[in-house]
Amino acid sequence: MQTAWWAVVFLLCAALPASAEDRVREGAYLTVLGDCAACHTPPGGAPFSGGRRIPTPFGTVIAPNLTPDRETGLGAWSEDEFARALRFGRRRDGGFLYPAHPYPYFARFTRAEAGAIHAYLATLAPVHQAARGADLSFPFDLRFLLRFWDALYATPAPPLPDPGHDALWNRGAFIVTGPGHCGACHTAKTWLGGDVAARAWQGGVVAGWVAPALDGDPRTGLGAWSAAEIAAFLATGAAHGQLASGPMAEMVTLSGARMTAADREAIARYLKSLPPPPPSPPPPQPPPAVMAAGAGLYRLRCAPCHGRDGEGTPGLFPRLAGSAVVIAARPDTVLRVIRDGARAAATDAAPTGAAMPGFAATLDRAAIAAIATYIRNSWGNAAPAVAASAVTP
Repeated sequence: MQTAWWAVVFLLCAALPASAEDRVREGAYLTVLGDCAACHTPPGGAPFSGGRRIPTPFGTVIAPNLTPDRETGLGAWSEDEFARALRFGRRRDGGFLYPAHPYPYFARFTRAEAGAIHAYLATLAPVHQAARGADLSFPFDLRFLLRFWDALYATPAPPLPDPGHDALWNRGAFIVTGPGHCGACHTAKTWLGGDVAARAWQGGVVAGWVAPALDGDPRTGLGAWSAAEIAAFLATGAAHGQLASGPMAEMVTLSGARMTAADREAIARYLKSLPPPPPSPPPPQPPPAVMAAGAGLYRLRCAPCHGRDGEGTPGLFPRLAGSAVVIAARPDTVLRVIRDGARAAATDAAPTGAAMPGFAATLDRAAIAAIATYIRNSWGNAAPAVAASAVTP
């Protein structure tokens, strides 16, 4: 499917004049950096045809159709209208787009880059997709209130290039803080859904998945990762004993694996420059009875794949000892994987992503919480205990 998509782009570009061909090719690659397909391609649907439901803490947003259909897509949009929507979150009529569209990050795109993306999207086959809009709770469904949200959170990013760093670092800073919109997941949010600037890159939670810290913390962030491991993880979804799952697996498949090696290296360079946060006090020890129950369940259910000491199997089953996701402040990903299972990223380099079955049908909430508490506090791990009430049905 990936190969066929790029083949269509190549054939379309071959029929265009050289300057237009370059512009379309640039736009296609910029949609890769922006991971646009992840939100705008519905499961089993045409690329960029919209209709995918995006869960938020305030309700559901439906990703719009980006194909050149004149009624339901971008066919009637001018390049200027598209650039304004992409970079500044404005609709054709001047109204506000919901910030599920990461325009505070996409503001880093230049006007020319926005035009290149528009040129590429115009080459796609039109798809009529009527699904659009949002289903948000009151008062978050009142678009005019977004004027105040923008004043609080849609602040201009620091200018680039930064003369204090080399070209590779600046390229990584552009991708991470711009089209890659990494902070949209990996930075904690206020109750209004804006980034908490003081906790930038210290991790967040998105749709029930923990997005771990990207800062220099050696336990919960990337401090113990090498730049080469970060680049390899973006390319394959597997490195440093970890496997991408959930939204990150999708990002690897649709974006990271399709980037150039130079851009993955640039991202790694920038991320390795992020400092660790101030140290925090250790969490209290979990109840011994819960640890004992979790140990027995772990040995029976988990150790055959993840090892008795949480060492995992490289490239197949992730390491649990020292895992930033496992010891994150919130146990959302751990609970979700134990309950529902997960599948790792599938890329051209690793076309079959490893999978884990869920245990919701065979373990009750107390048992799932006990396993989570045990793996979060064994083999050198230390994290808050998990209550059975935290396990959703």
